[in-house]
Amino acid sequence: MRLVQQPVPESRDKKRLLRQIWALERRAPALRKPLHFLLRDRWFIVRLPIALMLVLGGLLSILPFLGLWMLPLGLLLLAVDVPILRPAVSSSVIRMRRWLAQRFRRKHR
Repeated sequence: MRLVQQPVPESRDKKRLLRQIWALERRAPALRKPLHFLLRDRWFIVRLPIALMLVLGGLLSILPFLGLWMLPLGLLLLAVDVPILRPAVSSSVIRMRRWLAQRFRRKHR
């Protein structure tokens, strides 16, 4: 008898997070290739250190090269692998997207 490994079903939170990442890709097409590269399942070993470095760089945003932009990107990548972060990060991305949409609507009136 041959055992076939069944794929692990993705949780609801992970699906929600991935939908938000795909929505960000649609808004910023330049992110598409790097995100697809980093979001592959086997790239966990690369994704985790990059995410931690981005979070650390975001916390050190007072330095000239490092900026606050690094913190949300690092948390986004970290949430792919850390299930406890997924609900908070995905809801933050949703709020950010809604806030930006409102700002753009006001600006273009």
